[in-house]
Formats: sequence, structure tokens, C-alpha cells
Amino acid sequence: MKFLVSLTAGLLSVGLAYASPAPLAKRAVSTDGSCGGSKGFTCQGSSFGNCCSQYGWCGSSTDHCGIGCNSAFGQCTSSSATSKPATTSKVLSTRAASPPTPTPTKNVSNDGTCGGSNGGSTCSGTSFGNCCSASGWCGSTAAYCGSGCQVGFGNCGSNTGAGSSSTSKTSPATPSVTPSGSALQCLNGKNVPYKMTSDSEYAGLVEPYNLRLPYKPAVVVLPITNQHVQDAVVCAAQAGLKVQAKSGGHSYASFSSGGRDGAMQINLQSLQTIQLDQGSGVATVGGGVRLGNLADGIFTQGNAAVSHGTCPGVGIGGHYTHGGYGHTSRNWGLAMDQVVAADVVLANGTLTKASSTQSPDIFWAIRGAAESFGIVTTFYVQTRAAPSSITYFEFTFSGIFNSKSVFTNTFLHIQDVAKNASVVDNRISFGIYLDGSGFSLSGAFFGTVDEFNSGVKPELLRTLPSAETTVQSMGWYDYLVKVSGESTIKTPVTGYDLHEDFFAKSVTVPESAGLTSKALGDLFDYLKTAGSVQYYIIINLYGGPGSAINSKDTNFAAYVDRDSLWVLQNYGYGGDSIDFINGINSAIINAQPQTSFGAYLNYVDPSYDAATAHKLYYGDVVYSRLAALKQQVDPQSVFWNPQAIGA
Repeated sequence: MKFLVSLTAGLLSVGLAYASPAPLAKRAVSTDGSCGGSKGFTCQGSSFGNCCSQYGWCGSSTDHCGIGCNSAFGQCTSSSATSKPATTSKVLSTRAASPPTPTPTKNVSNDGTCGGSNGGSTCSGTSFGNCCSASGWCGSTAAYCGSGCQVGFGNCGSNTGAGSSSTSKTSPATPSVTPSGSALQCLNGKNVPYKMTSDSEYAGLVEPYNLRLPYKPAVVVLPITNQHVQDAVVCAAQAGLKVQAKSGGHSYASFSSGGRDGAMQINLQSLQTIQLDQGSGVATVGGGVRLGNLADGIFTQGNAAVSHGTCPGVGIGGHYTHGGYGHTSRNWGLAMDQVVAADVVLANGTLTKASSTQSPDIFWAIRGAAESFGIVTTFYVQTRAAPSSITYFEFTFSGIFNSKSVFTNTFLHIQDVAKNASVVDNRISFGIYLDGSGFSLSGAFFGTVDEFNSGVKPELLRTLPSAETTVQSMGWYDYLVKVSGESTIKTPVTGYDLHEDFFAKSVTVPESAGLTSKALGDLFDYLKTAGSVQYYIIINLYGGPGSAINSKDTNFAAYVDRDSLWVLQNYGYGGDSIDFINGINSAIINAQPQTSFGAYLNYVDPSYDAATAHKLYYGDVVYSRLAALKQQVDPQSVFWNPQAIGA
């Protein structure tokens, strides 16, 4: 991967302090759990804990407050952290005025090895510990810092960080007897599989779906069992690392890589169970399964189907915990509505089976905010018999962008049809695609072609410009392949390699308001300014008569989008599209100031600050309940990304 960097460089970028930091009292208190670095946040007085760990995270455990603790950005309890005067010390810096051995010319270890037999790498300033043992490994306990410690390749006698000035000599810290803050050391001790930046597989594992946001995890854990996930979470918490799971890795914001450098990514690619209980219809599905393989597996095993999106490479993890829309959703509900239970690893490393009757608060929270509360290793989803046939329809219109009135009137007519109970019921779903020149509408109808052609099509097309028309009956599996846009819905279990460079936003439109003529007119005018920007907009029907999506409320799950008529995805290619895509949202929202628009979690927008994201994605009531639960089950925010609950 062309963006590959070392673990140490990634950690330094989030944990660097300067030679003459501002007094703690004058620093901004951390609001997202991070400390030090370019923002210079202090943990002193924060809700996450008063100590700033060597990784740049606030907390109150020994691993935050002890060895490696950044005293310039909070309190520290170990002598190595507190005995250095703030005015002359550099935390995790390799640029000290009079650096101790090893000299700055040595390479900092990026894989935990050190010493003359391992390329001469130094441990000083690494995340593994600052002492180089006799056997050539970096660490922080007496086994590394004591007898046999290689003084030329790190500190010996203590785990003190790289940089005190010649006028600020410190006493060696007492070697820690508690578990080390090094995630590597902990993972090794528990035999948890992982890859580091020095491993050849690392680049492929961390390459994001959105190439615009290539974050570098400190370590990629590759669990084979639930116990591996449990142990990895414990190791991360002890080491002060933040954790995010990767199911399919399609997070638009690259949150499955942590949303910033230096997190622990727990990659669930080995959790591939798909087992259908043909008696109950409940499928047991591993947390790393992709949608195409899920659909193929349950259909092959028992002619079963379940609600989910159309893209076969998307992972079940994010999709089923943040909504999950497809053309079956108005009839069967969102993907998350099919989840009847889940095995979840919590921040303390325990494994719980959450359902409506067991750990119901966790069950409620993971259906909307799973990334903030745990890692779902297994989903239990209620399937149903696949229909013997389904009607697929598509209309490609001409001349929609020829004038504002044609564009506006076309959409207003479609919107009227979408709300007309004499035409639309739960059996129909559709979406609109437009890109400034093309305009098409496609979807599915759970009925016959004759019924669609006589009962839906005439009213849908009435008054609209001419269109190329496709209406056909398809078998269920053939329909899944058709809407996937691929030749097969099966995807590789490992080595998945689909990536794009993009920026996306969403708008949820309340059913009570819809889109007004002014909003549509302003949108048309704005789209005419696209110039060379490549973009598209997809507008999916969520509400309307009989919608199963809107039949539930926020007592069912931590998901607020239960009253929308439309959900828009505004998608632009490359970083040059960011301003234009932001402008699409603004054109609509500014034209309807009386309307409370929202945003859709599965089209997550990394440009929002945490407070804005919480408001748009959850609203005040749901967020308040989530925040209270977060304090109970993950008070140190082990599970974190820039928009996580509590961030």
C-alpha cells in the first residue's frame, strides 16, 4: 500500500508534545478522548480520565497514568512521567536538545525488534516499550529493562521516554509489575493473531474502501475465535489503544480503521459462518460475512431470503447495525430489523448474547451504534421464504434536465405517487438515480408483471417525459444478481479489492414535509454548476403507505430514521468534489428552513464534528440514552471513532 507508514510514525503523529508546552490550566480540555498532538488537548478535567497515555488518549488506568504517560497533557502517577519538568522535556520526541542513547540516527523499531542483530533499531519512542532486551525485543518490564538490556538501543533500568534534556536528569522508574502497556506484548501473551506495519499483509488489510481516507491502524488483529476478539479488546484497553472492528470495510469515513491513525483494527474476515436453521428460519451469521455471500448461503441452504442492500461486497457488521436499506425494505423492514440476537464483545472483554430479553439495552444500542458499544462477532437474523418470483422495473427518462420546470414537475409527480395509497403499498420499493444528465427510476414489486402494469405503471408514468421501459419477472436469485450490478453475488472471503476515492453526504427528508418545489428548483440550479465534477445522487423511497421501515420507532432500536419519505445519497468522486457535494445538501436544506432534515448512518460523513453528527444521526433523545449507556459499559471509550457516542 502506497500510504504505508510505520507504527511508530503513526503513534508519534497523535502523541507528540513540544519542548515548552502551555500550562495545563491554559490548555483546552479534551472533548473527544484524544490528547497532545496537533490539538494539544489536555486530559485534566475531561470525562475520559485525567491521564494522557503514550498513545495520545485520555484515561485513568495504570496504562494511561503510568509508564509513557504524557505529563504535559494531564496527570501522571509514575516517576518517569512526573519527575520531568514540563519546561524542558519532550514527550515521545526524537528531537531532544541533548538526547540520551540511542542517538537520533538509529531507526525507531516498527515491529518490536531491536538491537544489533535486528537491523540496529532502537526501542526509544516506540509503542512497545523503550527498553531493548538481551534477546532483541522492545518492552517495558524488568525482563526488558533489567539484566541484559541493550543500552545502545533504548533505555535501561526504566521505561522512560526518549527525551529529557541534559539539565533535567530523571531517576529510573521502578519497572512495572502490572501488565505492560504494549499491545504487542499483550497479544503475544494471549496468542492472538495480528499483523503489524512491518508485515507484508498489512498494506492489503488496511487499504480502505474510500482511498481518500487511508488511516493507519497501529495493529490489525485477525481473530479466528470469539476469545481472540475478547483478548484483543482487553489488550487494547490495557495499552490505551482505541478499537474499531472491520467487517466489510465499506465505512465511507474509514471508521473501520479507527477514523485516525494509531487505533487497533479488529478484522473479522475469518468469522464466516452462515448456518440456516430451517425449522426456525434463523440464520447464524459471522461478523465478517459480506452481503452477497449471506444471500447466496441462505438461499442455497434453504431457499431463504432476508432484507439487505444490493451491494454484495458490503459487510454485515456496519450494514446491519446502522439501518441497511434495499428494495425489500419497505416490505420486510431494514436489515437491522431482521436481527433477533447478537453475540457482542464488550469493552471489558466479556462476551454477551444480546436480544430483546437478554441484555436488552445492549441489543437496543447495537442496532444503531454498535461501533460505540462492542464488536458483534455473530448475528442471528430472521429469514423468510424467498419469493418464487419478483417484478423488477426500470424507467430511463429523457429530457429531465432540459428545464427546471420539467425536473421539478417530474419529481413532484413521483413524490405524489409515492404517497398515494391507491397506487403504492408495502410491496413496492424504488429509487431515483440522477447525475446531471441521466435520470432513471428502478425498483422491485412483490407481485406479478400484470398487476404492476395495470395498477402502478400507468399512474407512475402519467405526465412524465418519455422513458425507456423495462418490466420483467425474475427468480429471486437472478434478481439479486441483477441489482448487484455484478456477474455474481459471491465475493472473496479474503483479498476483497474494491476501492474508490470519494466524498459523500446524505439527507433524510421527513414524510410530513417531502421536498418542496422551491427545494427542487434550487437543487436543479445548483446541479447546473457542477462543471467537471463527477457525481451522482440516489434518492430512495423509505416512507409512503404501508412502509415496514416506518412501522417501528426508537423504542425498538437506537435508530431514528423511522419517519422519512426519502433518503438521499450525494456522492462525488475525488477530493475535488467535496465543496460541490456540500453544496447539494445546502441547496436543499436552505430552501426548506422550516424542515428538520437528518442524515443516514450508513452514508457516514466524516466532515461533521461529533456534536453535529450526534444531532443528525440520532437526535437529542436517542443520543442522551446512548450516552448514558456508554458511561455504564464503556466509560473509558475503548470503542471510539471521531463521531462515536461520547466523542
